[in-house]
Amino acid sequence: MLTKKQKNLLLFINKKIRSAGISPSYEEMKNSLNLKSKSGIHRLISALEERGFIRRLAHKARALEVLKLPETASAHDIYNSFSPSVIKGGLDNNKKNSINEVPVLGKIAAGTPIEAIQNEVSRIILPETIGKNGEHFGLKISGDSMVEAGINDGDTVIVRKTNNADNGQIVVALIDDHEAMLKRIRKKGKVVALESANKRYETKIFGPDRVKIQGVLVSLYRNFQ
Repeated sequence: MLTKKQKNLLLFINKKIRSAGISPSYEEMKNSLNLKSKSGIHRLISALEERGFIRRLAHKARALEVLKLPETASAHDIYNSFSPSVIKGGLDNNKKNSINEVPVLGKIAAGTPIEAIQNEVSRIILPETIGKNGEHFGLKISGDSMVEAGINDGDTVIVRKTNNADNGQIVVALIDDHEAMLKRIRKKGKVVALESANKRYETKIFGPDRVKIQGVLVSLYRNFQ
C-alpha cells in the first residue's frame, strides 16, 4: 500500500505525462507536494520504483514511466483531474522562423460539432519544452462544453499530433471525416464515447469506425485582454 504522499506524487506524475508528454521536473514535484527540499522527492521516487509503480528510463533526463496506478485511485483521480497548463506570456505572433513555431488551423468546437480542421490561419510560438515532444498544431476553441477542464471559449489549444489516445485523455476527434470536436474520449467494447466537461452537454456515442483521433491536448494559450 502506498502512503498518501507516494500516491499523490504518482498521480501527479501520471497527470503531467498524459497532458504534456514528459514527466515533471523535481522542482514541479516538490511544489506539488509542498515539500521544502528535493531530497524528499528522491526518496518518494525510489519507493515508487521499488514497488513497481514507475520506472526510470536510462539515458534520458526527467524520464519516468508510469507502470501502474494504485487500485484505490478513482476514475476522477486518474482521468478527470486534467486541466491544460496555460502558457505564460500570451500569444506572440511577431517572432518569425522559430523552430517551435506551429500553425493554428482554424476553429474547433467545444460544444456542438463544426466543420473539420481547416487550413492554417496563423502561427504561434511554443515553449521549448513542449516543442521538443512531437509535432503540434493549434486550434481556436469555439464553445463552452470543456470549461470544467479549464478550457474556455476563445482559448487556443495546443495539440500533439497522434492517432492514438488513452481513455480519459482530451482529444481532437474527427467524426465521419467531416466534423471535428474537442472532447474527453472513452472507449468501451465496440463503442467510443466523447464526453464534455460541462453538465449541460450530453455524452456522444459513436461506433469505432466513425471516430478518428487527430491529436491529444497538451496545453493552451489564453488572451487575458
